[in-house]
Amino acid sequence: MSSAAEPKVYGWCPGALRPMISGDGLVLRVRAPLGKLSAAQARGVARLSEEFGNGLLDISARANLQMRGIREDAHAELIEALRDLGLIDPDANVEARRNVLLAPFWSAGDDTHAIATGLSAALTAATDLTLPGKFGFAIDCGAEPVLQDTAADIRIERYGSTLILRADGADTGKLVTHESAVPEALALARWFLEQGGAPEGRGRMHRLIARRGPPAAHAAPVARTAFTAKPGTVFAGTLAALEFGQMPAATLAQLADHGDIRLTPWRMLLVEGAENLPHLPGLILDATDPRLQVVACTGAPGCLQALSPTRDLARDLAPHVPAGSRLHVSGCAKGCACPGAAPLTLTATGKNEFSLIRNGTAADQPLKTRLSADALRAAPELLKEGS
Repeated sequence: MSSAAEPKVYGWCPGALRPMISGDGLVLRVRAPLGKLSAAQARGVARLSEEFGNGLLDISARANLQMRGIREDAHAELIEALRDLGLIDPDANVEARRNVLLAPFWSAGDDTHAIATGLSAALTAATDLTLPGKFGFAIDCGAEPVLQDTAADIRIERYGSTLILRADGADTGKLVTHESAVPEALALARWFLEQGGAPEGRGRMHRLIARRGPPAAHAAPVARTAFTAKPGTVFAGTLAALEFGQMPAATLAQLADHGDIRLTPWRMLLVEGAENLPHLPGLILDATDPRLQVVACTGAPGCLQALSPTRDLARDLAPHVPAGSRLHVSGCAKGCACPGAAPLTLTATGKNEFSLIRNGTAADQPLKTRLSADALRAAPELLKEGS
């Protein structure tokens, strides 16, 4: 699918030390150590979001906390304040390299927690390792994998009593131990680079695996495990979903009154030890809420790439999404909010004008074109045509 205004592909994600400009100011992502904010850190980030930004916070698909609307002239002061909270890496290269996602249902000292801790330290020290900006690791060593549908390039997963190191896109992996998992993961990252996985500094593991397969030593079979996160009480606390992955800073500060907070890749927060959470702006606490079936990017005017607003339309169409399906509303063909295929996708091709794509990505061939936002609201059954 092509557009008169092709979106710009940056090839990297914003960090704190290397933010990205957007339509509402700088976008700055905080990679919280082990994906966790103490109550004090959460209150601090909320305060800084209101002081230096527009008071809106996102949870990214990589379980990072994204601050929006940051004033360019305030960036240096904000970094020092975040450094005081223990949320800043030594430099931008370390920040980019330390891209470690861990399954949020860990307990202190278990395999997920210990391996993620060791890998984060090893990546910080690996100054000679130059990986693509979006290259990441997933540590998923609970009773059953929960991150297989989450983007990552190198995975450490548990199957029964064994740990397996797996290159993303491969159906086989290498058996590892608690002690060998970290050095083996780094060795796989170096293999990726040696095999030409990142020409011109860009590339993803699954594309390399599709071309040449995994290393010969990766012969242990791996099973696929389906997991769907839902709001509600879970081990370690309560999961609260965010509408379109966004909340006001005040909501984060109020959640901190109920416990420390773990960030998840499902655009949800896990509040440690909490059993009942209050209804706060931006939160979804009901597992049957139709908004959980809709994914939408920031859209215009907050994103410079977006051709149209997205979230008001997504909110209006949510009750009409067929049960068991999912709708992705994208402001452009990049499809940042949902890079993979979705059952239903609306891709903006102009202001309040969309193409409908079925079982594809935001850039795939559309089933229908030139659908206005008003027409979709008036006749939401258009979403079901061609099914």
